[in-house]
Amino acid sequence: MASSFDLSKPIAIGSDHAGFEYKTALIKWLNEKGYQVSDMGAYADASVDYPDYAHPVAIATEKGEVAFGILLCGSANGVCITANKHQDIRAGLAFELEVAKLIRQHNNANVICIPARFVALEYAKQMLEIFIETPFEGGRHQTRVNKIACN
Repeated sequence: MASSFDLSKPIAIGSDHAGFEYKTALIKWLNEKGYQVSDMGAYADASVDYPDYAHPVAIATEKGEVAFGILLCGSANGVCITANKHQDIRAGLAFELEVAKLIRQHNNANVICIPARFVALEYAKQMLEIFIETPFEGGRHQTRVNKIACN
């Protein structure tokens, strides 16, 4: 299935210390699949503040500089909350394959947030693959997505 993302652009990825190991592995995996990846940190597993990495991913996604964003932290809640502070971001927390599909299909998510402490790396790869390959359905879902913004 073809992606509905513009994959001629890089994919932004960011994490805190809890997601650093997965981020490193996902970058390698994505590169092996032929995707360009823009690593927005963290660059080590030392304790850091997740907003410092979630904001750059969200900003690049909002500006259209990247195809979409990937954020990782322990529970993925912190990065998801942070990214969703940006007006044009629809970040979804994915913890099951069906959720990874539905956040694209129904919510037109442009950032996937993965809880590194709660899913296996191989499962994270499967969710990411589903996220990339699933198009937004539009229709009745577009009406709902249009009501998300506060402006």
